Amino acid sequence: MTKESLTRPDSPVSPSEFRQSLGNMEASATPVKIILGSSSMPRRKILAEMGYEFSVMAADIDEKSIRKEKPEDLVMAIAEAKAAAIISKLQITDSQLGNVKQTILIVADTSGVLRIWIADYSGGQCATVSSVLVTNLKTGFRKGEWDRVEIQFHEIPDEVIEKLIEEGIVLNVAGGLIIEHSLILPYVKQVVGAMDSVMGLPKAVTEKLIKEAL
Repeated sequence: MTKESLTRPDSPVSPSEFRQSLGNMEASATPVKIILGSSSMPRRKILAEMGYEFSVMAADIDEKSIRKEKPEDLVMAIAEAKAAAIISKLQITDSQLGNVKQTILIVADTSGVLRIWIADYSGGQCATVSSVLVTNLKTGFRKGEWDRVEIQFHEIPDEVIEKLIEEGIVLNVAGGLIIEHSLILPYVKQVVGAMDSVMGLPKAVTEKLIKEAL
């Protein structure tokens, strides 16, 4: 598939807007429609860096209601739930997809394991597990994989942790883990794996699944 220059929407599109866009695709030069099923800015940035043109649609599911013992099973189950919710919203008919060569839905999830809060990372380590699930809405193909990354930290000063809490961003992230944050990055000792995976969308896994879906 040829990658296109990206124009990202400022906000997620509605199901009706997406269905309307399908009607316009017959005359479009882009043979593939890609939906990123996430409103996460890091995931948007990563997919943009990969060179794909895409629209954004949030799943709006209750992730806390999904319980699995293993983090690998949890992130895959959440990704499956996100995909099901978005497909249900779209209610795309076969006739609407008739003039579109391919429509790809990408959903993902990330969970922190080993530690539960950023203060615990100081001088220690944690791991993240990220899932990617790709569905071809035209053919019905669906496949997902997960990726694990180990992260080691230097001692993080209490004042840095306090600043992060005051800022508030980490409060909305599982485990408060945003290692790309300017306050945290200097205290990251080693990352064993891909940084984009920690940020929520492993490029290598995503690229592989998109190619398989097509």
